[in-house]
Amino acid sequence: MKPWLFTLQCLLSVWVTIFNTTLGDAAGRKADIPLEQLKLPAGFKIDLYASDIPNARSMVLSPTGILFVGTRQAGNVYAVLDQNDDFHADEVITLAKGLNMPNGVAFKNGALYIAEVSRVLRYDNIEQQLHSPPEPVIVRNDFPTDKHHGWKYIAIGPDGMLYVPVGAPCNICEKDDPRYASIMRMHLDGSGLEIFTRGVRNTVGFDWHPQTNELWFTNNGRDWMGDELPPDTLHLASKKGLHFGFPYCHAGDIPDPQYGNRRDCEEFSRPALKLGPHVAPLGMKFYTGSMFPSAYRHQIFMAEHGSWNRSVPIGYRITMALFDENRRPRYEIFAEGWLQGDKAWGRPVDLVVMRDGSLLVSDDKAGVIYRISYSK
Repeated sequence: MKPWLFTLQCLLSVWVTIFNTTLGDAAGRKADIPLEQLKLPAGFKIDLYASDIPNARSMVLSPTGILFVGTRQAGNVYAVLDQNDDFHADEVITLAKGLNMPNGVAFKNGALYIAEVSRVLRYDNIEQQLHSPPEPVIVRNDFPTDKHHGWKYIAIGPDGMLYVPVGAPCNICEKDDPRYASIMRMHLDGSGLEIFTRGVRNTVGFDWHPQTNELWFTNNGRDWMGDELPPDTLHLASKKGLHFGFPYCHAGDIPDPQYGNRRDCEEFSRPALKLGPHVAPLGMKFYTGSMFPSAYRHQIFMAEHGSWNRSVPIGYRITMALFDENRRPRYEIFAEGWLQGDKAWGRPVDLVVMRDGSLLVSDDKAGVIYRISYSK
């Protein structure tokens, strides 16, 4: 055999091996998602909407149906397209790379907003430039640089302002800078930054009631007070200026061992609902679609990321806050199975209501996005 032919055959063999391995890995990752282990109420079904989205975190849907997905560890932001409307993604485009924990994404007037740790970026006219995104506009770049709870969930409220939280840069601490442990808001051009609510240790999900326009948010309680304390919480911020207790008081009535003697729990707003201890509630959404039964309309779905240091793991599921006729919520499990025994193969992060009324759920551990649908 001629040397050049032998070399060509070797190169082809290597290429085929790499190609088959890549396909096998991709197929393996999809095959490794044991959807059959997930339990939902009767009539509901869960499928894979998109695969191979490493560290998929917060999501926002544009009016044209393009799904934008932020990440925390990967440093990337993705656009996910379903071009033939078969409820399975056809293409995943990496819009940005190498960003500093670009967890938060929001969309308004054709522009994609991305929140890093210390700044908010804006990509104008992004839907027409998915394969060649423009240079981002820096909306604001003077948020704290702490990475501890520094990743952000962002959303645009009914008032047209961009809400940007600043988590506590610690497990438990008292800081002079009033921006820490708060939810802030600003105009879309970055002006008019103000604190909307205080005493919020770390919120990574919030939404507004579709009828009252009141802000609701999840909050992750402090660690190292034992397996059972404190519970994580769901809160209603009915107006500007409320304080929810951190670092002095947890879940409305539990004084902090270190800081609790400095302020009384009666000074602060109490949670609307106590959740499981250390379940790590992240994304939350009011259900505004029409696919699910009417009993689900305007109820809250919450993605519980799951405990990281509890001796018996808890969370790793989707729960609900179901309101009665007096607007009092009760806590209920909607979907579970990502946690098997003491091992979890997936971790829900965020939720989005699709135009057809189905519900998308991101999973940063499995690197996928699920679609939950309902039929009688």
